[in-house]
Order: sequence, then structure tokens, then C-alpha cells
Amino acid sequence: MRIGQKNIHDVCEESRIWESKLQLDHANILELGCGTADLTRKIAMAGTGRCITALEVDEIQHAKNMQVDDLPNVRFVAGGAEDIPAADHSYDIVFMFKSLHHVPIDCMDKALDEIRRVLKPGGRAYISEPIFAGDFNDILRLFHDEEQVRKAAFAAVKKAVDNGQFSLLEEVFFLTPMHFANFSEFEQKVIGVTHSQHHLSDEIYQQVKQAFSTKMTDDGASFQMPMRVDVLEAL
Repeated sequence: MRIGQKNIHDVCEESRIWESKLQLDHANILELGCGTADLTRKIAMAGTGRCITALEVDEIQHAKNMQVDDLPNVRFVAGGAEDIPAADHSYDIVFMFKSLHHVPIDCMDKALDEIRRVLKPGGRAYISEPIFAGDFNDILRLFHDEEQVRKAAFAAVKKAVDNGQFSLLEEVFFLTPMHFANFSEFEQKVIGVTHSQHHLSDEIYQQVKQAFSTKMTDDGASFQMPMRVDVLEAL
């Protein structure tokens, strides 16, 4: 297993990855750390017979998700990956999109234990994590350096594979496009997320704003975030 890869050339929306690697139709699916449920919505609406339970530990975001009324095949539940409110062997697929590194480091192993517990034998875990590289990461690390937690997340997945909880079916590296119309949108969606409390000094705020401005064009600021996906099978 590799934490990253240089010279990644494949640029795509992540939906292309999960739709090509997993059998999602008529599956019982769990998403851990669903956030604003944007990807939840894509999964729910793309196929047939998909039953999704979407967990979110952030109370503010979960309250917003509970107002969603147009996804009848999605059930939103408050909870975290280290204590999944579900019976053993309940799910065919478990997703984590850029969320394992948000689990406290001392709870990451427990989160992988829980994923294995709730998966059916032969079920799939799809764990997507950003690679610590790229222009977007260079701006993010000015106020929120995730290098250590991303390393810890990779180490937890590798440990779970090495210990025989999962087998690694495939490791996929790709670039996913990101776009912000302006700095205000970046501030709202990145600095102002409710699952993390970012308190920027005036000096750091200006550094972030200046770094972001170097990426601005008439059409906004675009980035390509390097990503790693580990597709695991529950043993």
C-alpha cells in the first residue's frame, strides 16, 4: 500500500471511481461522515434499489441533513465511525469520503473495527482520502495542516489490512476537480465548516486570502486535489 503517488494524470469526478469499482444497485449502504450529503445524493440518485444510511457526527450539519425531504432511500442518523449504531453484518458497502482523517487518531483503529463489524462477509469498504500535496493543500495547510492526521488515517487502514480484517482489492489514485467562484465561497465552504473550528488570526487570514488570489481567474479558482481510494473486502 502507498500513501501517495507522484505524477497522477487521471482527472475525474469521484463518482466515476465508486460507480466503476462497486456494485451499488440493490445494496444496503452506509456512509460515515456524510457532511453536507452532496455525495450521498449522487449515490442515492444514480442507480436503483440503493438503500443508504448516512451518519454525521457534527450536530449542526446533521440537523441540516434532517431537513432533506427528497431522498426517500436515504436515512440520516447522528453518529460517528468509532461507534456505529448498527447491528453486526448489516451492510454490503461502507463509504468514507475524506472523513477517516477527521476521526480522532486514537479512535481510528476502532473505526476500522466498527466498519468490519457492520459489513457482511465479503462486503466492501470504500475509503477515500486526500493526498497531502497540491495547490489546494498548500492553501489549506496555512491554517489547517492535516499532514499528521492523514498519515495516521493511512496507517490505520494499512494496519487493518495487515491484521487480516480486510483484504486490499484495489488502490486508486486520481485528481478530483474543485472550483470556487470567489474567496467568499472558499471561506464559507472550507474555513467556515462546522465540523472544525478554524480561528484564523488577521495575519493568517490575509495570507490565506493572498494565496487564494493567485489562483483566481475571471471564471473563479480551480484546483485538482490528488486523492487515494482504498477498496477493501471484509474478511
